[in-house]
Amino acid sequence: MNDIAGWVGERLGVRLVDRPGDIALTDLAGLAVRRNPRRAHLVVSTVLGKHIPVAPRLCYAAGRLLGERAAAALGGPGRPDLPAAFLAALRGDAEEPAKLATPADPGVAVPAAPLVVGYAETATALGHAVADAFAGARYLHSTRRAVPGFTPAGTFDEAHSHATEHLLLPADPSWLAQAAPVVLVDDELTTGRTAAATIRALHRLCPRAHYVVAALLDLRTAAERTVLDDLGAELGVRIDVVSLAGGEVALPPDVLRAAADLVADLEPAAPAAAPARGRHAARAAVTRVDATWPGALPEGGRHGFAPQHRPGLAEAVDDLAAEVAAGLPAGRILVLGTEELMYLPLRLAVALTEYRDGVRFSSTTRSPVLPVDADGYAIRTRLQFTAPEPDPAGKPRFAYNVEGRDFDGVVLVVDDAADTPALWAPDGLVEALRLDQTVCDALTVAVIPTVTA
Repeated sequence: MNDIAGWVGERLGVRLVDRPGDIALTDLAGLAVRRNPRRAHLVVSTVLGKHIPVAPRLCYAAGRLLGERAAAALGGPGRPDLPAAFLAALRGDAEEPAKLATPADPGVAVPAAPLVVGYAETATALGHAVADAFAGARYLHSTRRAVPGFTPAGTFDEAHSHATEHLLLPADPSWLAQAAPVVLVDDELTTGRTAAATIRALHRLCPRAHYVVAALLDLRTAAERTVLDDLGAELGVRIDVVSLAGGEVALPPDVLRAAADLVADLEPAAPAAAPARGRHAARAAVTRVDATWPGALPEGGRHGFAPQHRPGLAEAVDDLAAEVAAGLPAGRILVLGTEELMYLPLRLAVALTEYRDGVRFSSTTRSPVLPVDADGYAIRTRLQFTAPEPDPAGKPRFAYNVEGRDFDGVVLVVDDAADTPALWAPDGLVEALRLDQTVCDALTVAVIPTVTA
């Protein structure tokens, strides 16, 4: 079996150990060190569009391929050509991206269209792309944003996370009271305990016969695989697990202490000032675009996204892409989503590939990770800024692997709930992007209306 160790392995003894499959774990992931007392490492996906800027069509295709595997578990037809095309595109074959699944491709029909549930924050776009793989799936993602007027229809915890509580806030709570199959989507399946907690919560609301857990990476050990097996037997239900790649994380026994010592040695005491290097002007020019948006069209799945919303979203994104592209400079463009708002920025990035070559997509995050500018380490740089939304804990937010990339333009996509004075403040995200001379020469801030019902 292949494995990934690199910089993290040399210092902490942490390795990713591959399991045989058509797509290797080593094709999809790298390693970094968390600033988290509960978990020392971070498995960094190369296709998720969260910590590493990625080609948007490849990012979307990863979700659609995962969706095809979930659909097959629910009795749908398979697409045997997709894994080879995806892997070839991932490895740089210029001819293969044209064969990848796109948002224009219709989903497949299954005997019972599922409710797809994505996990905040990392899997909100991934879950939406999985839902797109089904002809009639409804989509809902969990959220950590408390929304006035919404009482959670369900809650569950992610014990190892930096922000543990997940809320389910559907505009139509009856979505959770129907016995359709459920597909749970996450970027990484580590122990199965979060999925088990979710299944228990959903099963209390409405018992159903079939659950599918879909993750880009299945990293459970043999012992941890019994968690969902035992739950299925307890509840008398079928629980399938599908993934793009599998393996395990090999951890030495003292890894938490060693990681804490490493962070203490290498973590800067305060965010460094913007470096005086790079090829751009000292302050990037800023353009604001207030998106024209259909009044009843959800911008994502926080409160539910139904199949009938798909045509309207496609049209709205195409219109926004034309407006944004008209003001972009020539050259390399990054579309940057914000925390849970990932799917719409991803769709915008895909649409912008019709106007520019070299478009990339990534997102900001709450996750605190140690940046190290060294070969073999997945998180090379970090921008730190104040959260644009009110945060009682006062925790900062981050954009990784953006500084030092010298994009010609950045398109920052926020919803109007995050369009606050803090977003534009001296310690906010806009200033962090425009003042760092190694990020970009031009910044477009696209603001999307939030639809809550």
